[in-house]
Amino acid sequence: MDPMKLNIHTIDTAPEGSRATLDGIAGELGFVPNLAAAAAESPVLLEAFDGLRRAAGRTGLDPVHREIAGLATGVAVDNAYGVAFHSTVLDGLGVARSDVDAMRAGAEPSDGAAGAVFAFATALVTGRGRVAPETVARVRAAGLTDEAILELVTECTFAGLVGTIDNLAGRVELDSFLTPRAWTS
Repeated sequence: MDPMKLNIHTIDTAPEGSRATLDGIAGELGFVPNLAAAAAESPVLLEAFDGLRRAAGRTGLDPVHREIAGLATGVAVDNAYGVAFHSTVLDGLGVARSDVDAMRAGAEPSDGAAGAVFAFATALVTGRGRVAPETVARVRAAGLTDEAILELVTECTFAGLVGTIDNLAGRVELDSFLTPRAWTS
């Protein structure tokens, strides 16, 4: 089956209902990521994408844990765009390259708390919300509160939406800053 070909819109080429949201994303980030530009074909999808993006960005999570949850989700749903994005951010946050590469291969990072977050996010996504009690206990033992665990759910949900768009499109072209961390499953 052929993937759905999605245009990479600019603010000027996007449907009228998507332009204000794209303009807001550009104003906040300094550019429009290709994934958002592809979602812009549907103003409703773009609004959902941007709302989840903003909500995930407001969590009180440790930024490394948030990005690990996004990376774990990307690997679990075969999301090349998300894996490249979260790998790039984790590199910038100073996470060891060996740990990022291990996660890209589906393995836990060496840090115990980071490993618990990776295991939780992977279980959440692959189990479609069914997470074994011992996996929840492990992430709690790593110091995450119930609020933080639910904030991981927010990140995983956002990363899952990105993965759905990326997979439906047969892969959205990576932004140039992501190409050094391109990923294939």
